[in-house]
Amino acid sequence: MTPGSGIGKTTLTRQACEALQSDGVRVHGFYTEEVRTGGKRQGFDIVTLGGQRGPLARVSNQSGAPSRRHEYRVGQYLVNLPSFEGLALPVLRFKPPSGTKCVYIIDEIGKMEMFSQHFIPGKCAVRRVLDSPGSTVLATIPVPKGRPLPLVEDIKRRKDTVLFMVTKDNRDSLLPEVVAAVKAAL
Repeated sequence: MTPGSGIGKTTLTRQACEALQSDGVRVHGFYTEEVRTGGKRQGFDIVTLGGQRGPLARVSNQSGAPSRRHEYRVGQYLVNLPSFEGLALPVLRFKPPSGTKCVYIIDEIGKMEMFSQHFIPGKCAVRRVLDSPGSTVLATIPVPKGRPLPLVEDIKRRKDTVLFMVTKDNRDSLLPEVVAAVKAAL
C-alpha cells in the first residue's frame, strides 16, 4: 500500500491485520504509530503485533546543541535505530512451522527504517521475508519525494506485488480488496 503521509495507511493495515487474524490467518509483523503531545506530532513508535512498543523516531533536540556524529535523521526526526532493530528484526526473522502459511505486516518500508543495515541491503530481513516460500507480505511504502528508495522500487517491480494507492477518497472502501488480495496470495 502506498499513499501520502496522514492518509490512513496504518489504520488500513491494522484493520486488514485484524480481519486476517479473525479468519484464522497467522500474522506477524509491526506497524508504526504517531506519538502526539498536545495535538502536536512528537514522533513515531514501532509496535509489534505481539504488543511490544518502542520509539522509532522523535523530534530532534531543538536547543541548538551540536549533533552527535552518528545520528540518523529524517527531516526534524531523530531515528532511534537500536529500538527499531530490537523490535522489527526479531519479528521479521520469525519462521513459521514447515507447511504453515504466514502473513508478515511491515508498516513501513521507508526512509527511517532504511537506516538499518540489517533491514534493507542485500539478503536483508525484508528481502528474506519477501523471498520466503509460504509467506505473504502486506507492507506500506512511501511515495517518493525526490530520489526513489532502491528497495521500494525493487518491491514495486516484483511480479508478485499488488500495489494499492490509498487516498482519502478510497481508504474506507479498500479493506475488503486488500484482505482478498492477501488471502489470494496465501
